[in-house]
Amino acid sequence: MGFQGVVEVVEMSEGTVLTEWHEYRNGWKKVNAEVIEEALITIYVNGSELATIMATPSDLDCLALGFLKNERFIDTIDSIATSYQSKNRCCVDVWLKHAIKKPERVIITSGCGGGITFNDPSLEVGQVANGLSIHPKTLFDLFQKLHFPGSLYSRSRGVHTAGLSDGEEILVITEDVGRHNAVDKLLGKCLLSGIETQGRILMTTGRVSSEMLREGAMMGCPIIASRNSATSMSVEMARAWNITLIGYVRNRTMRIYSHPERLFSYPHTV
Repeated sequence: MGFQGVVEVVEMSEGTVLTEWHEYRNGWKKVNAEVIEEALITIYVNGSELATIMATPSDLDCLALGFLKNERFIDTIDSIATSYQSKNRCCVDVWLKHAIKKPERVIITSGCGGGITFNDPSLEVGQVANGLSIHPKTLFDLFQKLHFPGSLYSRSRGVHTAGLSDGEEILVITEDVGRHNAVDKLLGKCLLSGIETQGRILMTTGRVSSEMLREGAMMGCPIIASRNSATSMSVEMARAWNITLIGYVRNRTMRIYSHPERLFSYPHTV
């Protein structure tokens, strides 16, 4: 039997699409299952287009608010006059209580399907305060909770997850096809829910590049941990800004690139 490719695509619940494919496992068979949804999402501010992002069309209000916060267009939720998303989930319209000037410079961030930013990721943010530590075992346990039954990841794979933790529990979880978008959605949810990000742990499944590190620093997170790798610039920035940067948190192992003292059992085994 020859491989026929995708035969049918049907829209399913928010965030995924039901797709038929041929799968080989000791022979060919047809499968109907979910794949992560990806779409062009345009963010309008005060009636003008600010940015268009490839993203998963869910939690778009959080995506827009987190993006505006990370790009320093807003400081708090009080800056928002009103916002709404289109019925076809292709755009978010945000009206602010103040005018903004659209930046002339756009930086395409690193990585597959890289995001965009208007700020130089290496610009000084300032040292992040101390006051948080965690045992390695607790961090392992927290990462096990990032993917839960019914999540986009459990249904479709192919998705990045971001989480915010107080060192004991996960406070907020967001998912998106883009690692940058997942962090923006996380910050947006925190803004809408009144959840403080200062002094928390930022958890992500995506690679921690310079702009991701900067976002975590702006959120005031002294610990940034990922299931994936870190880049050279993010390591340098973490060391300079007093951030504990951790990569490859998986299979009961991890790599600590900077400020290991916050994992108070270090360097003992767990």
